[in-house]
Amino acid sequence: MSEFVFPLPSPVSAPIRGRAQRFPIRRIFCVGRNYEAHAKEMGGAVDREAPFYFTKASEHYAPSDSTIGYAPGTTNYHYEMELVVAIGTAGFRIAEGQALDHVFGYACGLDMTRRDLQSVAKEKQRPWDIAKDVEQSAVLGDIAAAAEVGHPNHGRIELRVNSQQKQLADISQLIHSVPSVIAHLSQYYHLQPGDLIYTGTPEGVGPVKPGDRLEGSIEGVGTITVQVDS
Repeated sequence: MSEFVFPLPSPVSAPIRGRAQRFPIRRIFCVGRNYEAHAKEMGGAVDREAPFYFTKASEHYAPSDSTIGYAPGTTNYHYEMELVVAIGTAGFRIAEGQALDHVFGYACGLDMTRRDLQSVAKEKQRPWDIAKDVEQSAVLGDIAAAAEVGHPNHGRIELRVNSQQKQLADISQLIHSVPSVIAHLSQYYHLQPGDLIYTGTPEGVGPVKPGDRLEGSIEGVGTITVQVDS
């Protein structure tokens, strides 16, 4: 007889470009308001002192080229195109100058958000969990190993909905760079292989509707595609 009262789910993992091996997903951290123009379009202050975070469960991962459901409980479900950092080496209290040594690779990501519920949470000064920690809301493209693509610090990031461009920026416009985010986050968490960091979205976020097709790309990193279930 099994020691558990029900079967354990299979480990969550994402494909690695050009490899048969997969990347096991441990935790998902997300940086909020990390592009100035997006912070302003959301009516928030730009904080250059330190990044802030929210999390998503690894079970909410959805692969590129899949179909995701329109989240229940919302009438304003938004896309947010992001550069994602995949941690490959454990570290705690990491110096910014050594931060990139802990990176396995990079990917395109979509942080899907119940925007109406997030607005209510902001107004009532409540956590964002119900708006952000949503099933199938952590869409992720294939991970590109840093050994092959390097550590991109500039390049076009864009998102199209039904072939119409909605977001366009450059990852060099991140308020808090990838090394600074890793260094800061590691002051509070022992980062582990398998951790993902969604680094924030540029301006141009907006709603999707059932049947929409989302296509994104980051220069030097890769692409991402997802269909919203009709």
